[in-house]
Amino acid sequence: MSELSRRDFALWLAMTKGIGGKSVTRILARCDLLGYTRADLRRLVPEAIQQEFRLRKAQAEALAARAREPWDAFDHEIEPLNRLGVSWVTTADAHYPDRLESFDPDPPGMLFLYGNQNLLKSRTVCVLSSRNSSPAGLDLLERLAEEAVLAGEVIVSGHDTPEYQRAAVVPLRWGAPRILCLDRGLFRALGEDLKEEPFRAARLWRYEFDPRTDLVVSPFRPAADFVGVNNQVRDRLIAGLSDRIDAVELSPAGNMERYARMALKAGRPVRVSDRSVAYRLMEQHGATVLAS
Repeated sequence: MSELSRRDFALWLAMTKGIGGKSVTRILARCDLLGYTRADLRRLVPEAIQQEFRLRKAQAEALAARAREPWDAFDHEIEPLNRLGVSWVTTADAHYPDRLESFDPDPPGMLFLYGNQNLLKSRTVCVLSSRNSSPAGLDLLERLAEEAVLAGEVIVSGHDTPEYQRAAVVPLRWGAPRILCLDRGLFRALGEDLKEEPFRAARLWRYEFDPRTDLVVSPFRPAADFVGVNNQVRDRLIAGLSDRIDAVELSPAGNMERYARMALKAGRPVRVSDRSVAYRLMEQHGATVLAS
């Protein structure tokens, strides 16, 4: 393979060590402007790449080394993604989710998508609650998720905290779709064949993950492991993909409260339970109070 489509070129950039989503978008935009291809990058020295694309020295060196690899090396990287039906989108693409851009002034530069992308056109809601929510808080979270599912809304959730799992399992009980946002790569959460349900409680309801029904979204490379800041990126992504936020127990000045405030600022409805310490303050900012 000597040249790549724009779609595959974006992936080739994203799979380069040290090149994050925002850098991918910047490089793509510059290449579109100048008509650069992967072969053109191969002819540039690291210093020229660093200056042309405003990269750090280590990023430029990694990109230059990547461009010098054999052309067919990328075939082995992209083959499982194409075979399994994984898609990817950058903020430079017209079909990047509008919800994210209207919610977040600094959205993820690149997203990997697996499953039913039509869900991005549905009415969506997330039920947020800070870590170590009380048993009563978890019960309320589950009830709110069920109300949303029965109202025809699509739950947006994560997969690896008790709070997210309580919300994410509700659609399975009703045969309803859901959007799962990850704090790691697709292969790390769903397995090498992307067939595993990502947490144990979900496997009680469904033996394998169903991409015809659900959608998984990850801002991380498909084989990327979890690292400490990933959960914040995931939480922000969940809030950004949701038309409405229901908040149960928010820690004062915590990340979940911050994302609820961002939703209010973006003009999205937020409902906050009176189980949250600062629910009155959230009400002053425009949230609707849910009486427990």
